[in-house]
Amino acid sequence: MRPLFPPWANSALWAGTILLLAAVLGLPVAVMVYMRTPYVTDRLKEVEQPVQFDHRHHVMDDGIDCLYCHYLADRSPWAGVPPTELCMNCHAQIWNDAPLLEPVRESFFSGRPIKWLRVNGVPDFVFFNHAVHVHRGVGCATCHGRVDQMAAVHAAAPLQMQWCLECHRKPERFLRPLDKITDMEWQLPPDQQLLLGRELKEKLSIIPPTSCTGCHR
Repeated sequence: MRPLFPPWANSALWAGTILLLAAVLGLPVAVMVYMRTPYVTDRLKEVEQPVQFDHRHHVMDDGIDCLYCHYLADRSPWAGVPPTELCMNCHAQIWNDAPLLEPVRESFFSGRPIKWLRVNGVPDFVFFNHAVHVHRGVGCATCHGRVDQMAAVHAAAPLQMQWCLECHRKPERFLRPLDKITDMEWQLPPDQQLLLGRELKEKLSIIPPTSCTGCHR
């Protein structure tokens, strides 16, 4: 009597089962990986602002400190963007007739703020306080990257929960002296960083929350 199934049926069954399981298990993993790519997070994507502002020129050439423009970063939950009046502190005298800065002058004389576009942001259900991080030794470059080397600013970090927890669980790998917060070029070798980080962690009583309620309130 001839068998009901050919000899290769068992192999086909096993191969089909394995492929089905791989598809069922692999699809969620593939989606999770994709959601963390720059294509979804817009990381590394330059944001075109209503006024061309070159951080390289203002930071490296003119030596303007981060906190001069983003003066709320060390005193409020939000870093904020500079009001037009602050821009005009310089540009009322420098490049005061440049066509490139016409939107700035128009904003100043009309009283209508410039509609800057957000580059870095977290969802509304995430609590984040800039001032807390600044006063605990987290440098601007740690989260925002080397902004002083960007012609047009882009998000340097994914700002996802896993990325945040990497710092909250072992902050000593990233902490720096408070007088180096805005120093874009400041960096130590890994072994020295850990030694200094542990000292700062103890000195500043840093105990970052890692529970859900730490950031989701």
